[in-house]
Amino acid sequence: MVRPRGCRRIRFNPRVTYFKPQGVPMRHLEVIELTAEETEALRLRNIKELDQVECAKLMNTSQSTFQRILSSAYKKITESLINGKAIRIIK
Repeated sequence: MVRPRGCRRIRFNPRVTYFKPQGVPMRHLEVIELTAEETEALRLRNIKELDQVECAKLMNTSQSTFQRILSSAYKKITESLINGKAIRIIK
């Protein structure tokens, strides 16, 4: 049986939820979905420049879980940039 997912603290609600390559219509693009917790992890680590321990505490998660969330976000963003895909932030 799968362990239930813990409640994460997310203190950021983006106003813009889609990013896409310029000059390519949305109908021709594949969309990669970035979760709210992945967006929050990116914000805390890269914008606020907090270390992993502080970020994990703020998100109410363990350090290893925070690192997995951050790695997932980096992988999705990299795939989108390299392969020309759109990014959708889901709330």
